Amino acid sequence: MRLKDFLDSSYTAYHATANACEILKEAGFVQLTLGDGWQLERGGSYFVTRNGSSVVAFCLGQSNVFNVEVSHTDSPSFKIKGDRLIENEGLKRLNTEKYGGGLLYSYFDRQMKVAGRLLTETADGVEPILAVSDYNVVIPSLAIHLNRESNEKPLLNVQKDLLPLFAQGEAQLYASLTDRRVLDADLYVVPASDAFECGVHNEFLCSARLDNLTNVYNSLYALVDAEPQDIAVVACLDNEETGSGTRQGAPSFLRQVLDGIVSALELTPTERLYASENGMVLSVDNGHAAHPAHAEKHDPQYRCRMNGGVIVKHHVNYATDGLSAAVFKRLMEDVSLPYQDLYNNSELSGGSTLGLITARELGMKVCDIGIAQLAMHSACETCGTEDLDTMRKALTAFLSCTLAGVDSVTVK
Repeated sequence: MRLKDFLDSSYTAYHATANACEILKEAGFVQLTLGDGWQLERGGSYFVTRNGSSVVAFCLGQSNVFNVEVSHTDSPSFKIKGDRLIENEGLKRLNTEKYGGGLLYSYFDRQMKVAGRLLTETADGVEPILAVSDYNVVIPSLAIHLNRESNEKPLLNVQKDLLPLFAQGEAQLYASLTDRRVLDADLYVVPASDAFECGVHNEFLCSARLDNLTNVYNSLYALVDAEPQDIAVVACLDNEETGSGTRQGAPSFLRQVLDGIVSALELTPTERLYASENGMVLSVDNGHAAHPAHAEKHDPQYRCRMNGGVIVKHHVNYATDGLSAAVFKRLMEDVSLPYQDLYNNSELSGGSTLGLITARELGMKVCDIGIAQLAMHSACETCGTEDLDTMRKALTAFLSCTLAGVDSVTVK
């Protein structure tokens, strides 16, 4: 599957996970279920899903050490509140709320779709089905003639200004998506424009959901391409944009998968501790490239450039420390890949990632890395095309290497 196709069709975490499962199955990975007795073989490739919106995949090398990559399947959007529409001036609008911290003005006057999952009634109980509207919706802005200060003071009321235009005349939300009886749903309004390259040399990629589906995609294909010596694990988790506080979003799901591996391989408690202590986690999530119009928003000494290599993210909101950064940089130098350090302007705080919560849950070394991009959390984000290839190679190298203790790395 091409990256553009993955971005275009992964409207929600549910669709991203379905696409991830397709990639893994085509590569010969075997699907498992948590709670079953796993029969695992060295050299085998496996994956587990939860809630239809998170997936953890792994390959078993010969050494009992965990090399782990975590990214997230969700992106900022608008979550639909039930199926009751709001009607004003003869027009019906969807009743939505913010999901995550989107750059709100970027969602006006843009092609959008309704997407997510429907929980439908069956003779045996409840069946979840994926849904994507075959129609578009739009969030219409207020014309500048009616708000002359709109360019200076774009004050937005989410309950009033950001409700998508759904219909004129009779219409029902669930009925527009399925003929089945819907008991409940997890539906979102999401950007629907296709990903595109820009720049005179096509050096940039623009799309919704670059944060963080570029890293979900690259992590999956890194695992497919890797030749693991250790236990290589890729976790793509939901709900990072809202705090990772769900059963499918929290790294406890990842820990449960690791515990399942330990049990199936009959590792002792000492071997389990060895696997964590001698392994490492890469928290893979994008960061801010230096903006050409706002140099003052960045650290005066550390400016990350698009197409400048993988960024190593340093901040109290991240899990990176000197040790984990040094181990990752050593690996990058061993495979001759470029990297750059990201430090925030000291007056500004960075966004959170899965890094800290994963470090707390697993007790492992964690390094936060990513791709430098512009317009994070916009309906159309921008990154460098060269960085996408560099990141995939870096993630593949990490999953293929042996982290021999804390101060040396060997690469197969």
